[in-house]
Amino acid sequence: MAVRKDTIFNQFLAPIINTFFIDQDSLRRFYESIDWQAASTRLSNPTLVYPDYYSSQNFHGIENGYLNTSAAVSYDPITQYALPPNETLVRQSLVDAIQTKPRRILDLGCGTGSTTLLLKRTFPQAEVIGLDLSPYMLVVAEHKAQQAGLDIAWQHGNAEQTGFPDASFDLVTASLLFHETPPSVSQTILQESYRLLTVGGEVAILDGNQKTLRHTEWLTQIFEEPYILAYANGSVDAWMGAARFQAVQSQDLWWIHQITRGVKALPYQSVKFAADANLEGSDDRQWALG
Repeated sequence: MAVRKDTIFNQFLAPIINTFFIDQDSLRRFYESIDWQAASTRLSNPTLVYPDYYSSQNFHGIENGYLNTSAAVSYDPITQYALPPNETLVRQSLVDAIQTKPRRILDLGCGTGSTTLLLKRTFPQAEVIGLDLSPYMLVVAEHKAQQAGLDIAWQHGNAEQTGFPDASFDLVTASLLFHETPPSVSQTILQESYRLLTVGGEVAILDGNQKTLRHTEWLTQIFEEPYILAYANGSVDAWMGAARFQAVQSQDLWWIHQITRGVKALPYQSVKFAADANLEGSDDRQWALG
């Protein structure tokens, strides 16, 4: 079992945020309003086996990571201060970057559903599914969707092997997921995303800015994130290329975030991208070829 680390957040920020910015009484009332055992059992997939990288690590200084009610209840109040300049604005930027008009959307590693709800609001006619490894996070996500009057399906599952049929979604998204998984897992998730998408379908990833994280050591030490250094030294663009996505592009978002998009193209389009890459010598397009 992982040993909890004293991070910048634990030492300096948590006492201030917990004392002055988080309404502890409201959190307690919310916690007590839910029958966690019944709700998590109802949403759980009893056949799911938790991967070791997920179940054996602490995340954000919480023992057992996301597999407890404490993580689910505290996630939203903390995250609003972890995504400057504004959490909703950052998440909405991912949604706004989407260039397709999807009919079926899968939000991988949806957590408490903050991005999933924005996707449903932006594409109200689409069928939206949020998938996560933690049934406790899904309990909170379901509660938020019900409060907002949004029809979203929540599924307890592993983003590496979702169990959905081939070509069953027009859009696959992931917010703040890849920095919490080993790079090999992130690449497997992208390969699964490619399988799940229809031709012309789109994948969109929101996460920390890898260039910034590589050159700003203190950012990697704010929270207990066991895989963030490996994430910082990788390239989501390259991982997407290896998964056969085309037209891969990353954009910086307020210095510390990045949004990366890719498209599942027709075979003849892949040939065209290859020709363009050879003519223009673009590293990004070469990555996009895999």
